[in-house]
Amino acid sequence: MRTRLLPLLIVLMAAVLLALGFPLAVSLAGAQQQKVIVDRIDDTARFAALAQFVTEPPAGSRRTVPDERLGTLSHELATYYRVYGIRTGVYNRTGAPMAVAPADWSLPAKGEVRDAFGEALLSRRSHDPRQVWPWQQRRLVVASPVIRDGDVVAVVVTDSPTGQMRARTLHGWLIIGAGEIAAMLLAVGAALRLTGWVLRPVRVLDATTHDIATGRLKSRVAVASGPPELRRLARSFNEMADNVEDVLEQQRAFVADASHQLRNPLAALLLRIELLALELPEGNEEIASVRTEGKRLAQVLDDLLDLALAEHAEADLRVVDIGRLAAERVAAWTPTAEAKGVRLVGDCPATTAWADPVALSSALDAVIDNAVKFTPKDECVDVTVCGGGDTSTIVVADHGPGLTDDELARIGDRFWRSGRHQNVKGSGLGLSISRSLLAAGGGSISYDHGEPREPGREPPEESRPRGLKVTLTVPRSAPGAP
Repeated sequence: MRTRLLPLLIVLMAAVLLALGFPLAVSLAGAQQQKVIVDRIDDTARFAALAQFVTEPPAGSRRTVPDERLGTLSHELATYYRVYGIRTGVYNRTGAPMAVAPADWSLPAKGEVRDAFGEALLSRRSHDPRQVWPWQQRRLVVASPVIRDGDVVAVVVTDSPTGQMRARTLHGWLIIGAGEIAAMLLAVGAALRLTGWVLRPVRVLDATTHDIATGRLKSRVAVASGPPELRRLARSFNEMADNVEDVLEQQRAFVADASHQLRNPLAALLLRIELLALELPEGNEEIASVRTEGKRLAQVLDDLLDLALAEHAEADLRVVDIGRLAAERVAAWTPTAEAKGVRLVGDCPATTAWADPVALSSALDAVIDNAVKFTPKDECVDVTVCGGGDTSTIVVADHGPGLTDDELARIGDRFWRSGRHQNVKGSGLGLSISRSLLAAGGGSISYDHGEPREPGREPPEESRPRGLKVTLTVPRSAPGAP
C-alpha cells in the first residue's frame, strides 16, 4: 500500500510546487525585463530632453555652423554606447539620423526597431516589448518621442542587448529551482513519515492476520500508534481474534473429549465382539464385517484425537537436518513398503531447516503411509529432499492411480476420500493432520500430479497411473526473522 500511496502524495506535492513555482518564475522574468525597460525609458526621456532644443537646418540646405546642442547630444550618445553597449539614435520624422551611436547604426526599413519608431511618431511610447526568455538571443527596443511645441519633431530609439538581463533571470530561476527541490525533499520526507505513521498499524495488522492464518492463534495487534480509526480497528481485530480462538478451543476440546470418551465404550464393544466370535463358527462373514468396522471406528477416533492435539499443541521449533530425518523415516517405512511389493527410494542430502522434528516426522509418516497405501505392486515411491532459498522441501512422489483436477482441489479436507478408493483402509484425516502439524511451525503442504514416466516405459493410456506428488515445505529461518 505504501508503494501506491507514496507516489500519489509525491505527484500531488510536485503539482502544487510546480503550480507555485511556474508563475513565480514567469513573474521574475517579467520583473527583470520591466526593470530594464524602465531604465531605457528614463534614458530615452533624458536624450529626448537634450534633442528637444536641437535645431535642424531648413529643408534643402546644409548645416554650416556647428550646433553646440547637437554636439552635446552626440557626445552623450557616444559615451552611453561606450559605457553600456546600448545602441542609441535620434531620428527626425523622415527617419534621417540626427545623432547616433555607433555612427554606422541606421534605422532599418522594417522590424521591431521600425515598429517602435512608428509608435513614437504617433506621440506614444512604444508598447512593452515581447518577453525575452533566457534561451532567446533577442534585444530590447524602446522609443520615445521628442516633442516641441506640442509636435513630434524626432524620435529617440534605444536597442539594448539582453545578455545581463537573461543571466539575472536564469540565476533567479536557479534559486527558485533549488528552493523547489529543497521543498520537494522536505515534502518527500514528511510524506515518508506520514505514510509510515499511517500504515504502520496496517502492516502490523497484516502480519498478525498472517500469523493467525498459519496457526499462531495467540498473535495479537499491539495498539500503540497510528490514526484513531486504525487503533480502533486494531482493538476490534483483537476482540475478534479472542472470540475466534475461544470458539476453536471449545471445538478442539469437544473433539478431544468426545474421542476420549468414546474410546472406552468402543474398546469394550470390540472385546465383546471378539468373545462373541468365539461362540460362532470360524469364518463367519457377519462377525468379520462387524470386527472390521469396529476397528475402523477406533482408527477414526484415534485420528480425531491426533488432529485435535495437532491443532492445539505449540510447535517446538529448532534447527533440524531434514535430510537425516527423511532418511530415518524412509528406513522405518521400507519394511512396510516391501511387504506390499512397493519400492521406497530416498534421495535425502543433508539440508537444514527450522521445524519441530516430532511434528515434521509425524507429517512425513502420514504422507509416506498414504503414498505406499495407494501405490500398486512393483511400482516406486520417491522421497526427495531439496534445500535452497528461504525454504527446504521434502517431495514424496508415487506412481499410483493419482487424482483428477477436481479431486486434487479437495485433497487434505477432513474425512474426504476419493470415491474410487473407498475400499482402501483409512479415515481421511491423515493429510489434514499433516497440514496442521506443519502449519504450527510455519510450514505448508501442497499437492500436484505426479511426474510422467520415463520414455519407453509408458503403459497403455487407459491403465496409465498419473501418480501424486506431495510437497512438504518448511522455512530455513525462524518464523518472524528478517
